[in-house]
Amino acid sequence: MTDAAELRRRTRELLAAQPPAVTDPAGFLRARFDAGLAWVHYPEGLGGLGAPRALQAVVDAELEAAGAPDNDPRRIGIGLGMAAPTILQYGTDEQKQRYLRPLWLGEEVWCQLFSEPGAGSDLAALGTRAVREGDGWVVNGQKVWTSSAHAARWAILIARTDPDVPKHQGITYFICDMTDPGVEVRPLRQITGEAEFNEVFLTDVRIPDTRRLGEIGDGWRVAQTTLMNERVSIGGMRLPREGGMIGPVSRTWRERPELRTHDLHQRLLTLWTEAEVARLTGERLRQQLVAGQPGPEGSGMKLAFARLNQEISGLEVELLGEEGLLYDDWTMRRPELVDFTGRDAGYRYLRSKGNSIEGGTSEVLLNIVAERVLGLPAEPRTDKDVAWKDLAR
Repeated sequence: MTDAAELRRRTRELLAAQPPAVTDPAGFLRARFDAGLAWVHYPEGLGGLGAPRALQAVVDAELEAAGAPDNDPRRIGIGLGMAAPTILQYGTDEQKQRYLRPLWLGEEVWCQLFSEPGAGSDLAALGTRAVREGDGWVVNGQKVWTSSAHAARWAILIARTDPDVPKHQGITYFICDMTDPGVEVRPLRQITGEAEFNEVFLTDVRIPDTRRLGEIGDGWRVAQTTLMNERVSIGGMRLPREGGMIGPVSRTWRERPELRTHDLHQRLLTLWTEAEVARLTGERLRQQLVAGQPGPEGSGMKLAFARLNQEISGLEVELLGEEGLLYDDWTMRRPELVDFTGRDAGYRYLRSKGNSIEGGTSEVLLNIVAERVLGLPAEPRTDKDVAWKDLAR
């Protein structure tokens, strides 16, 4: 069994063979993947060594100390955090070989075609249809709030394949080529002035059955794997102390004593403590992941992430006073990633409003925590056994 010493040895061999200072970054990443040091808990041949997930930190520490390039994980976060674990669990051998390597290398960006105008919080009510035609499927519908769709080559897509059964049972999970005819991406300009989100229209898009993940009609179960990993990737990011949103406001407090008041001091102390508790809880959650798949605990972390971001950014704007009302740039752009700490306080305040919506609304996540973590009685669901086609819309 691969242990920490063996991983250090392999990592140092990689660094000796591909010195980061003189090796093309793309070439280094390819060599790292082929050496099984991309995600060590994945199987051999797929960027891993079948080692315990916790040992990834050993590899990362060695590479960081050597100044090795990374794969720009923020830019390809949907692929890394959502598509990859789903493909690993439900994909065929051919699908794993085809998609995982370019995904991890960042050669192919992924997006997520889940939410719809009429199916956001109630995702299982989605109406995008996939109809079987020969050895493939013809898909028609609309998706919304799709991050990075304008930059993506591939998408994870759920569509309704059987309207005659209850809504959770008639869904199938696909991989959609975003360059195919019939896929139209339109920007959605947000309160920040940017359009990192998109709406996607699917018109007679043909998807071969070889790009189906899981069984026909089993898409909801497959999607749960994606959603649980999504919430962990959003709420359970590894951060140093004072990482994330608490960092900028803490620095402002230390550097601008003239802005301080007693009330703001008390609020900052409270939020600093809560941010540190959330960070340490995230570390514990990642340790739990070593033993198995992510569970509903990720929903609690994502809840804390959204609330803290909104409260911290609000405090920062108040601390800065009139300066907090300034905004650096309203130019309409279509960024490929969200940079919370690289912009000003006004941007952080506005962008954090979306944290309680994206990746599952806070209201839905509260239900998940109540029912699946605390074991409280489930809310009555009158549509549970009603065919999708008979639901009121």
